Amino acid sequence: MATTVGSDTTRTSNTAGMTSGVTHAADTSRERLLSLDVFRGMTVAGMLLVNNPGDWEHIFPPLEHAKWHGWTPTDLIFPFFLFIVGVTAHLSLSQRRARGDDDGAIVQQILRRGALIFLFGLFLAWFPGFMWGTIESLPDPSLADRMRYRLEHLRIMGVLQRIGVAYVIGAMLTLYGTWKQHLAVLVAILLGYWALMTLVTVPDRGVPGWQLLDRPDAVLSAWFDRTVLGTNHLWASVKTWDPEGLLSTLPAVGSMMIGQFAGRWIASPRSLAERLNGMFASGALLLVIGLVWHWVFPINKSLWTSSYVVFTAGMALVTLATCMWIIDVHGWKGWTKFFVIYGTNPMIAFMGSGILARITVTLWKIPTADGPESASWVFHRAVFAPILEPHVASLAYALGVVLLWFVILWALWRRKIFLKV
Repeated sequence: MATTVGSDTTRTSNTAGMTSGVTHAADTSRERLLSLDVFRGMTVAGMLLVNNPGDWEHIFPPLEHAKWHGWTPTDLIFPFFLFIVGVTAHLSLSQRRARGDDDGAIVQQILRRGALIFLFGLFLAWFPGFMWGTIESLPDPSLADRMRYRLEHLRIMGVLQRIGVAYVIGAMLTLYGTWKQHLAVLVAILLGYWALMTLVTVPDRGVPGWQLLDRPDAVLSAWFDRTVLGTNHLWASVKTWDPEGLLSTLPAVGSMMIGQFAGRWIASPRSLAERLNGMFASGALLLVIGLVWHWVFPINKSLWTSSYVVFTAGMALVTLATCMWIIDVHGWKGWTKFFVIYGTNPMIAFMGSGILARITVTLWKIPTADGPESASWVFHRAVFAPILEPHVASLAYALGVVLLWFVILWALWRRKIFLKV
């Protein structure tokens, strides 16, 4: 699937900005910006790579999240998703207005897409619908007990939930007003979140937030999520805070809005060279601002700090501009089909890989001499671990998962089967 951009009209089909083919027809020429699809596909493939190591104890540092403050390449994947959601959401909304759709229909579509993405995320958190393994509070639980326990401890927020919420808020904010007003809203969100997280006294700690930024469970966002959602509905690994919580979703809206600014710029009637120059320049500026802001409000994915929003948006702009320069300017396209196929069905890749991981890592146990082991671990230990160094073996398994989903998505792509919201 290619993407075409010019100046007059637009034709788009998208999955809340996650899957799109976009066409802008100019009067005398057409330019196909395959780079948008490639950027999306690279993000999806990167997600599969970092989410599916063969051995979580042996991962190369660039393929792990930063422990707390700071960043690694892995920490770029989620904000890149939100950025491309913003880009394609702008193109989609512009197309609908251009063909005469009224604002009521557009708002209805925004709400529908956001709700479906959120519900997909809830389904993934709930699957398989019952609690497996030992439950300390229930020594001999029935299936009904396990199902009820699963609902009572369902994680409310998550990756897709954040995308759905950020999409709705970001799209509604930018549906009306001028770009200057949108910029003012973006600045208010980022500065407001900074003020909340650093200047406001955390109620159960009695000190301002800037003194607690090194303590994941003590920051204002953790207190807010515990208060509103309750510990049973937070990230199960810690239960005292959530990396995709409610309050930290506010600046994630900023990541989506910067993508919408990029979509506005990409769809402008300026020459491709001018648009590339603008993207490189603004991306570099945002990188510098983010790094400077890091000194007082550290770059942190789990808190989704304002410096993280600005820094990762700058990285996304530079990365997308580089893809456009390589693919759309120089025409080096032979390597792109692999990522285009990933970019056409991101929801299936995300949902399918999440369900498969839940089955092979958690639910499917295979008897071994050491007791029942997960199917994924048994496969990794039988195929990769005996012949490769542990870190390389873990990476080989992850690459195998990436290739497996490429085959699945390629088969769907050939049959023109796409999951659209």
